Amino acid sequence: MSDLAAPALVITTRIATPDGQLFVKRWPGVDGPVKAPLVLMHDSLGSVALWREFPEQLAAATGRDVIAYDRLGFGQSDPHPRKLTPEFVAQEVTAGFAPVHQALGLRNFVMLGHSVGGGMAAMVAAAYPVQCKALITESAQTFVEDRTLEGIRAARDNFSKPGQLDRLSRYHGDKAAWVLSAWVDTWLTEAFSHYRLDATLRRVHCPVLAIHGELDEFGSLVHPENICEWSQGPAQAEIVAGGGHVPHRELPERIVGRIAAFLQPIV
Repeated sequence: MSDLAAPALVITTRIATPDGQLFVKRWPGVDGPVKAPLVLMHDSLGSVALWREFPEQLAAATGRDVIAYDRLGFGQSDPHPRKLTPEFVAQEVTAGFAPVHQALGLRNFVMLGHSVGGGMAAMVAAAYPVQCKALITESAQTFVEDRTLEGIRAARDNFSKPGQLDRLSRYHGDKAAWVLSAWVDTWLTEAFSHYRLDATLRRVHCPVLAIHGELDEFGSLVHPENICEWSQGPAQAEIVAGGGHVPHRELPERIVGRIAAFLQPIV
């Protein structure tokens, strides 16, 4: 009989919230019981499935368990019963993360968020200052920049073409139109124009890594600068030369390696 242990299985589950069930997936790392797990927050059109190989790559490179969930209304989670409010980024702390945190019995954890998920990850880090051991943002926006709105308008126009919404339907099913509206129609409102992360980041004292593509069409390099300036703990930026909005997909080995090096001293 072989002495090699069988690889741990990826676990999927559903977690109840007052508004519906969330789909959650967990990739085990070899040091899972010892090191704080990574919790991923997806972007405005994202889902667990759209992270693709990234969670598995992170688990292998860091040794940590990696957890991702579909926010309500996205992916395999239940439909959202309402439109998003202008406070939806802050509300995700209690609406989505808190039920996942409680159901999985998380103690210490590391937050990683992409795009608007980076804002949500920062909100969680501020709300759980003792338990959140590190914060990683990728392509996060710290305020509503004209460049961001221009990118959203261009995406909206592209999705209006015949067949384009089908790209979202592959991941969100019949929720696809709601997902697109939740992004476009929320970000382009006057009410959301006041969104900022400065007050939140000033309550973040854990180590921070801000990853940002040099050519990100949804946000300039002022955002990683703000994250490093406004956060209160040790902070560092990783600027990806020539990179766009999704560095982990464009340069997976570099991004995974950078995250693993950043997390190496963090238990």
